[in-house]
Amino acid sequence: MSTRGSGRAWAALLGVVTGAVAIGVAQLAAGLLEPRAFPVLAVGDAVVDATPAPVKDWAIATFGVYDKIVLITGILLILAAIAAALGVLAARRLLYGYLGLAVFAVIGVVAALSRPDADPLYPFPTLAGIAAAALALRILIPRAAPRPPAVRHEPRPAGGSPEPTGTRDERHAHVAPDDPAPAVRHERAAAGGGVNRRGVLVGAVAGLGVAGVSGALGRALAGRLEVGAARSEVALPRAAVPAKALPAGADLRVPGLSPFVTPNQSFYRIDTALIVPQVAPGEWRLRVHGLVDRPLELTYADLLRRPMTEADVTLACVSNEVGGDLIGNARWLGAPLADLLREAGVRPGADMLLSTSADGWTCGTPVETVLDGRNALLAVAMNGEALPVRHGFPVRQVVPGLYGYVSATKWVVDIKVTRFAEDQAYWTPRGWAERAPIKTQSRIDVPRHDAKVKAGRVAVAGVAWAQHRGVDAVEVRIDGGEWRVARLAETPGPDTWRQWTLDWDAAPGRHRIEVRATDVTGHTQPQRRTKPAPDGAEGWHTITVDVTP
Repeated sequence: MSTRGSGRAWAALLGVVTGAVAIGVAQLAAGLLEPRAFPVLAVGDAVVDATPAPVKDWAIATFGVYDKIVLITGILLILAAIAAALGVLAARRLLYGYLGLAVFAVIGVVAALSRPDADPLYPFPTLAGIAAAALALRILIPRAAPRPPAVRHEPRPAGGSPEPTGTRDERHAHVAPDDPAPAVRHERAAAGGGVNRRGVLVGAVAGLGVAGVSGALGRALAGRLEVGAARSEVALPRAAVPAKALPAGADLRVPGLSPFVTPNQSFYRIDTALIVPQVAPGEWRLRVHGLVDRPLELTYADLLRRPMTEADVTLACVSNEVGGDLIGNARWLGAPLADLLREAGVRPGADMLLSTSADGWTCGTPVETVLDGRNALLAVAMNGEALPVRHGFPVRQVVPGLYGYVSATKWVVDIKVTRFAEDQAYWTPRGWAERAPIKTQSRIDVPRHDAKVKAGRVAVAGVAWAQHRGVDAVEVRIDGGEWRVARLAETPGPDTWRQWTLDWDAAPGRHRIEVRATDVTGHTQPQRRTKPAPDGAEGWHTITVDVTP
């Protein structure tokens, strides 16, 4: 590699190290001030907000619950590439590097201030990181500059003879006949103009050390705000209205079939929060205001003192594709939201609850669905324990029969009673429907798509759902033949999914299996598949399997 090419490579490396210093120091500053002001997260949140709905749908369908990890990883890789380029430019002229950092400062500050809950401190982590990067650039980049060529002094011939005559090139090419190692001397002279690799490596290690230590301290300081310990100390109240005992036949226990109750650790999580809000129970407040006669404000203790209702409810994400797994069933404990609204006194004409999360996300829920008698809750517990932090601790909304983006606000801190004509929630201006009742759907869990099964008796099984209506029938057909009625599991009510199973005498070959459900209103899910936008996917779930002799 030429000296120039080698210098560029080392400058790129030091540029990446400079970027790491910026991120580490910014994380330290965010840990001291506000973890959500960390610029990588602020930019990530801004990207989420600005991303068109079709792209979000693709990301959720492709990466599922890992979409946030993919986004943050992508941002970090892009930052690393840009930092490397800035290192190369700064090696030419340091001013270029400073100008690049200034652009990053503007982007980070704008992204931080664009957050709904931003305060004047939000830009400081970005500015601290950029200042540290500028200092690192000033210290590190000169190390990538080639050293001046070594000056070689030829010894005078013995006896004090005058220096050889001839052109400059001829003189430099002159080698005394008794020179013991002309080739070695030439290599040393050439190497004298290269990069001080040792200096570069020492600088890179030192920069990475600063980045690592500051980043670790930042994460540790942010951890002081975690509410896991407070959550473990919550004493859940007894339910004034307990849920019905699960029927003995609610879970068919077919191997591979989704259990009737989804464990908390397996429950899907789809939201826009790149960092999970940490809301301490002692600091939580819920404000109910807007088109009400008596605005309310509740503390967590106030909420726990209210009569509690326990209910089995299946939640589903509107982004769930046909046959997808963005759905889960749990037993929730919470205060009835309808009671709270009646206490506040909803004024005539109000038709929407605009609920707001602790991180600024908003959700629009039709008022009539909360007041029609269904178990709409301000939930404080999930499957017998305080809400997991990632699922909304200390309080979240649960409204059966509606997709999550119009019903299931996590970390809820504000409810404004308003009108759809006057306010819009987060997803509505992005192309999603204002009101989104869950569509009747069914899914095949076993056998899996493209599975290989042995010929003979095979259990085909899955789940079906039509929340707040209930599933009345599930039918299965093989290779386009006659529809066969599946056996349904018992269910505690209309707000949960329902397991189903069918025994199939499988013959060798490749087979297509289709399923459809009918709800209690008589509506059967249509065959034609549609995408999730704007109000939920529908269509028959279809798989193929290979049956071996």
